[in-house]
Amino acid sequence: MATVINFEERAVAQLRQRLGAAEEANQDLIAFARGHSGAVASIHEAVLAGIEADSIEALFHVVTQEWPLILGIDAVALSLIVGEQGFRADGGGVHPVDPKVLNKAISQVRGVEMRTVERGHPLFGPACDLIRAQALIRIDCEPPLPCGLLVLGQRAELSLDARHGSELLMFLGRSLAAMIRRWLIIPQS
Repeated sequence: MATVINFEERAVAQLRQRLGAAEEANQDLIAFARGHSGAVASIHEAVLAGIEADSIEALFHVVTQEWPLILGIDAVALSLIVGEQGFRADGGGVHPVDPKVLNKAISQVRGVEMRTVERGHPLFGPACDLIRAQALIRIDCEPPLPCGLLVLGQRAELSLDARHGSELLMFLGRSLAAMIRRWLIIPQS
């Protein structure tokens, strides 16, 4: 007597398994797209807030006080070398920084660097002990205008999408550099 093999049940089971995997991949893609869309909207909102600043001091306030809320992060610090002096602006105010130390930090960043860390970059100031994920964004302006680093940090470790995230952060850094140039080139009345 011959044995009949039921190929239909196996084929249906395989199709169900493949359909489940495709649905899971689709949900992952939708979640990524929503997150990326939210990140783009946050970056754009941050840039618009900076553009609306009516002085360089107001711009520093927006960057250090408002950007953490807009971007959903825990710490932002902006460090610049202006002439022969270095300084760091953060939530606690403006602090002097050795320009040699700052030059070394700037030279180690090419565009944008994102990573998880045990301890945040020293440019975060007192908040560095709390930082577990950071982005370092180089701020380049033509001499004699300042150059520096924008540092963004978060307490929670993050899985970072380096390619898309770095493009957005590069846009943020270039926009900030343009805003800084605007306030340092335009005569202030």
